[in-house]
Amino acid sequence: MRLEPRRKNSASLRSRNLTMVGALGMAAAAAVLLTGCGQSADNATSAATSEAAKVLPQQQTTTPSATAELTEEQQERKEVLDATKVTFDDAATTAVGEVAGGKLVDLDLEGVDDDDRDESPSPTATGSPTGTASPTGTSSPTASPGAEGPVWVAEVAERDGTIHTVRINAVDGKVTEARVDADQDTEDKEQTVEWLSQATQTPQQAAKVATEKKKGTVTSVSLEDNNGDGVIWAVDVVGSDWKRTTFDVDAKTDAIVREENDDY
Repeated sequence: MRLEPRRKNSASLRSRNLTMVGALGMAAAAAVLLTGCGQSADNATSAATSEAAKVLPQQQTTTPSATAELTEEQQERKEVLDATKVTFDDAATTAVGEVAGGKLVDLDLEGVDDDDRDESPSPTATGSPTGTASPTGTSSPTASPGAEGPVWVAEVAERDGTIHTVRINAVDGKVTEARVDADQDTEDKEQTVEWLSQATQTPQQAAKVATEKKKGTVTSVSLEDNNGDGVIWAVDVVGSDWKRTTFDVDAKTDAIVREENDDY
């Protein structure tokens, strides 16, 4: 009969199909195995990277502290300003209040850049005032802050030019001393009156102009001659880097005519 050969052909086809299925299965298994090995390698690499990341930060060196990098002048400013609680504006108001009809001509935070102010020349009876002199011809007291803490030292002029020195505790705002300067002569007083007549802008306005240009703390404002071309308010501002910038502000227009930055 012809049925037998048909059965053989059918069996052969099934055999070939099974062979192909088996081959495909082996190929799939091999692919899974390779994928598993790749993932294991990736996992191992990630783990190693993670461990290295934990170690590397410990190898970084730290930078010196900001305090260690400060110059002697910057450290001095920092110490005085950290202890100061009374602002320039408040000290100016207190000082002027000590002299009837008085006007502020100079206000310094004692202990900040005193050496620079000591070296400034003073006007004499025969010479013209310089751009750094105060109208009184005498320097402000420059004793460094002691047990009393930081001190604002002000010079306030009466209408006739007589100068009063007023010392104000920069922590509690109390006046510790108020006296008339004994070293003034008639020419000194006349010069003070002349300079004040030219200064239509207040020291507070000049301080505002300076701090709008540079953010910081005002440590000194002084009325000075502008080399024969009117008068200026010289304003010292100490920034967050503890460096000082001096602004010469025109006492009539409030315009900044000079700016000097200290690198120390």
